[in-house]
Amino acid sequence: MSYVSRILQPGETLRYDGTIHWSVYLPAIFALLVGLAGVAVIAATGGFDSPNLIGLILAGYGVLVTPVMFLSAWLKRMSTEIAVTDRRVIFKRGLLGRVTAEMNMAKVESVDVVQSVMGRLFGYGNVIVRGTGSSFEPILKIADPIAFRNSVTAA
Repeated sequence: MSYVSRILQPGETLRYDGTIHWSVYLPAIFALLVGLAGVAVIAATGGFDSPNLIGLILAGYGVLVTPVMFLSAWLKRMSTEIAVTDRRVIFKRGLLGRVTAEMNMAKVESVDVVQSVMGRLFGYGNVIVRGTGSSFEPILKIADPIAFRNSVTAA
């Protein structure tokens, strides 16, 4: 059961349910490509019978670092919840240590969306929810930030 579904009040309805964008996996994909490049260098210089040092370093990097990076990105994505209800905005991140932030809709002043060119092409961006007296820390790489903003401002 998700954090958001556990804390919904009686009669409160969910308008938007989201998470961060899949692009958090890009560093791990890059590490995998580096490892594959190392294997290609080894294969091009005579195979594993006479391995190339650079190829071994790159392949080792790919084998050791890629799984850690994929796991880290997966945990980050799966442990982040972003929701908008008819009464409040909810943000939760963390698996064992948890950081949560909630803001009543009546207190929301603005929702800022910052998207790079890549973010516009692939549908992600950074969002800052500003309220009276406080604001959320930036929510980085949220998937479909315009839909999130529209869910908040439609209230």
